[in-house]
Amino acid sequence: MRFCLLGSGSKGNCLYVEADQCALLVDCGLSARQTLTRLETRGLSPHLIRAIVLTHEHRDHVAGLRVLAQRLRVPVMCTGPTWCRVPDRGALRPQAIVAGQAFAVDGLSLQPFSVSHDAVDPVGLVISAGSARLGLATDLGVVTHLVRQRLAGCQGLILEHNHDPQMLAQGPYQQWLKQRVRSNQGHLSNEQGAELLAGLLHGQLRQVVLAHLSEVNNRPELAGRAAAQALQDGGSAARLSVAGQHEPGEVLEI
Repeated sequence: MRFCLLGSGSKGNCLYVEADQCALLVDCGLSARQTLTRLETRGLSPHLIRAIVLTHEHRDHVAGLRVLAQRLRVPVMCTGPTWCRVPDRGALRPQAIVAGQAFAVDGLSLQPFSVSHDAVDPVGLVISAGSARLGLATDLGVVTHLVRQRLAGCQGLILEHNHDPQMLAQGPYQQWLKQRVRSNQGHLSNEQGAELLAGLLHGQLRQVVLAHLSEVNNRPELAGRAAAQALQDGGSAARLSVAGQHEPGEVLEI
């Protein structure tokens, strides 16, 4: 399985996953033009994409959806409540998914699971192809037993490290927004993300990507330091990288 975070952060999120000549996008928060450009930059073919799967309805996850889905002529998959909140749907008709019920996109198997976020029906995902498992958990304010259970045993992990608590406290956000970010329906801090990672370490873990970093309330070196310490303390040899907002990440393999 190969995967690439085309963009990650409050200005647009999109993940490309591919196995056995079948690919999908998770979320479509970049413009259609930017998504296609970033795919080309990394040598990834849009012609392999079979579906766009949405984790939730916030703009930074759906902004380019209508145009790109129509251009690629692929179905959109999301929960029913999420679809009702997507702002720019046009004539698109989704294929409904349900948290807790596995589904397939050609050779890729997906297990959606509920997460705590201020969206109507947000989900994380485990995407599998053969024995390869990639876990995605971003846009969540608290780590539940279900999240830990679903992500256990993945060879690749994409985990939220949204903010540094001190930077958030001292930063320019209004108080209500700071409270939202810190809440159980907000976003994980570097320390919370690292604690989640520490509990998921195992001998077959190969790739860890830190995602959805705030450009205002975090820095890549702070997020990286917290996660690297968790890997070191657990004796893990997994490769660590940090996803960015303004250019696509590396194409990684598990």
